[in-house]
Amino acid sequence: MNHTLIWVISFLAIASVIIRPFKVAEAIYALSGATLLLIFQLIKPSDALTGIGKGLDVYLFLTGMMLLAETAREEKLFDWLAAHATIRAKGSSGRLFLLIYLVGVVITTFLSNDAAAVVLTPAVAAAVKAAKVEKNLPYLLICAFIANAASFVLPISNPANLVIYGTHMPSLLHWLGQYLIPSVCSITVTYFMLRFTQRSSLKGRITRDIDLPQLSPGGKTALFGICGTAVILLASSASNFQSVYLRRSPALSPP
Repeated sequence: MNHTLIWVISFLAIASVIIRPFKVAEAIYALSGATLLLIFQLIKPSDALTGIGKGLDVYLFLTGMMLLAETAREEKLFDWLAAHATIRAKGSSGRLFLLIYLVGVVITTFLSNDAAAVVLTPAVAAAVKAAKVEKNLPYLLICAFIANAASFVLPISNPANLVIYGTHMPSLLHWLGQYLIPSVCSITVTYFMLRFTQRSSLKGRITRDIDLPQLSPGGKTALFGICGTAVILLASSASNFQSVYLRRSPALSPP
């Protein structure tokens, strides 16, 4: 009976997070589901605290990445990148599609797929509006699909990678040996499939005369911060910093 109730509560909580009935924030439904599990004593408070502790690195990673992404959005960094892509398209909708796709690959790879889906979308919408694109759906689809296609290029490309591997996260070289080729194939196939299915919407010309926004000092700081964070994360992964730290800290080492 207890197992059935756990499944029911978990299913309702997850479904509510996805569907968002009554337009309530997703966190409310997730927290409500966890609270019900505690109220009905389906899980022990100690087990709940242990689960929270195991995901602490993921929470901190997501918080940091989202703060960086939100700072970049607030300082119009993504709008600046999208405007540059629009100008370099030189009036070709197909070239604009490719450039935005490449920007999406970079953002997903170094800022996580959440940033690509949540933060890049408004910037792309603004860029295609400024370029007077008749059909903007193909460009918006990029934001959704590239968030999955490029989510295994690096360990930091998807927070779920941290959850799956936990304290056994492989080094960068080992990761690239396993996932680089599949990721390149995924990115390439996704591009050509999107391009093929949306080919009828990519035949028109786009305007070349758009205003290029100036990148503010805050935007430049956000850009340097993102690049610096990516370098540090890559260096840590390449040196297998987490594994070394765990070996030196018996209390944190896996049983």
